[in-house]
Amino acid sequence: MDNSKKINRRKFFQTAVALSVGGLGGAIAIKSTKANTVWQIDPNLCTQCEKCATECVLSQSAVKCVHAYDVCGYCELCGGYSTPDAIHLDTAAENQLCPTGAIKRTYIEDPYFEYSIDETKCIGCAKCVKGCGAFGNGSLYLQVRHDRCLNCNECAIARVCPSGAFKQVPVDKPYLLRGEQGYVK
Repeated sequence: MDNSKKINRRKFFQTAVALSVGGLGGAIAIKSTKANTVWQIDPNLCTQCEKCATECVLSQSAVKCVHAYDVCGYCELCGGYSTPDAIHLDTAAENQLCPTGAIKRTYIEDPYFEYSIDETKCIGCAKCVKGCGAFGNGSLYLQVRHDRCLNCNECAIARVCPSGAFKQVPVDKPYLLRGEQGYVK
């Protein structure tokens, strides 16, 4: 074998090793960057497509409805609680928009009611969010609950989200609030 082929072969292997080490370093840098972020839904971009309820890798989605109490009107007629064709404004199942009964309604004083979310029942279907946005003030919206999420940074819902509402956000600021809201219970 002549010397030029040996030199070319040596350069090839040196380049391959350098790229491998550089690639590994790049992969580590990417992984450490992803470790500092989590997935979250931008409520201003969410279209309530209902994919959060069906596309999560968990059997019950890590996406839950949250309620911005500072924006809520505490109305008797809540577009996120009652179906648009409700016969009576009461707690009967046939008058509730939520298919799992995750929204609880508590009487405060006439005509005010408080609405709270039982996250153990919430499947992230966004029916209440859509109703609240259509007939109310938008105080209900979806968020990824990180205490339930696997935080694998390979979000199955983000891949199929038609509106691009899923964003990677810093782990120290894991929630995106609607508008200027500051308190989510």
